[in-house]
Amino acid sequence: MASTAFLKGMSSLRFSNIVTSHSPFRSTKQLGFFHSKAFSSTQKFKNSTSHQEYFSTGTSSRKSFATKAFFSTKPASLQESPRPTKIQELNVYEINERDRESPAILKLSKKPDQLALGDLVPFTNKLYSGDLKKRLGITAGLSVLIKHVPEKNGDRYEAIYSFYFGDYGHISVQGAYLTYDDTYLAVTGGTGIFEGVYGQVKLHQIVFPYKLFYTFYLKGIPDLPDELLGTPVTPSLTVEPASTAKAAQPSGTILHFTD
Repeated sequence: MASTAFLKGMSSLRFSNIVTSHSPFRSTKQLGFFHSKAFSSTQKFKNSTSHQEYFSTGTSSRKSFATKAFFSTKPASLQESPRPTKIQELNVYEINERDRESPAILKLSKKPDQLALGDLVPFTNKLYSGDLKKRLGITAGLSVLIKHVPEKNGDRYEAIYSFYFGDYGHISVQGAYLTYDDTYLAVTGGTGIFEGVYGQVKLHQIVFPYKLFYTFYLKGIPDLPDELLGTPVTPSLTVEPASTAKAAQPSGTILHFTD
């Protein structure tokens, strides 16, 4: 059995330790030490976190930039400006003067004695300005017979053709071509000053297939030159081009008109 002296010694040791651990000097020193250690750890944690956030943000930014660069097709400086939406009206006459072997007929149907579904009609005619003072060029295209319309004493064609304006370029159109009524065709594109053009054109039959009057409603292009514009002559059975235009004299044509 442990002696009383030993127990007293143990008791004294424990009390001494307790008192010592709570002594003001040591407590302050220890607290300062631990506080310093904790502050240092906190700073390291914050610095580490800040570094991670910076690294993460930087990585995210780089990824975002790389993604944009990958999917971007053009630099910002080369992005195309919106196409003009201003509607410009252009009037022209198409006149068949019976000197171009037009129209022709390509028989594809099984009815040799009459035009029928599928028969093709290539054509080309002369093109004049709306005021009939200038020879502009020609039309050239192809139409396919779709349907007879007996009650209208006419036919419906599907047509694809172009209007050529010499050095100015050309306009292409496509759509319904009626021999008995007005119709609208889609403007599908163009070249030269007509590059990027879109819109529609109204076809007015005066005398099929010899005299036709067109009113274009054009969008997507710069302002048309004055030479192509002018007050149009009212369509009628008797309209004729000016003599200088019909004879293709320099004063009656645009420069390098299409023939």
